[in-house]
Amino acid sequence: MIGDNAAERALRGIALGRKSWLFAGSDRGGERAVVMYTLIGTAKLNDVDPQAWLADVLARIANPPQTRLHELLAWHWKAERQQALAA
Repeated sequence: MIGDNAAERALRGIALGRKSWLFAGSDRGGERAVVMYTLIGTAKLNDVDPQAWLADVLARIANPPQTRLHELLAWHWKAERQQALAA
């Protein structure tokens, strides 16, 4: 039997903070919160420290051309960091 424990654990924090999220400010604020949760969740699933990754990406995102933005994705960022540590 396939369980959905991972999905339930991921949503637990959101469910616990439901009253706080009620006042996101607007629909647009809620949409922004969803985007941030998605980015943080993606980083965690890729064993990347979300705070370090987001800080680095936000500092670098204005500089690369659009054709290289994929390099800032969590899994590419992790591989880049591992290569830098190995060197």
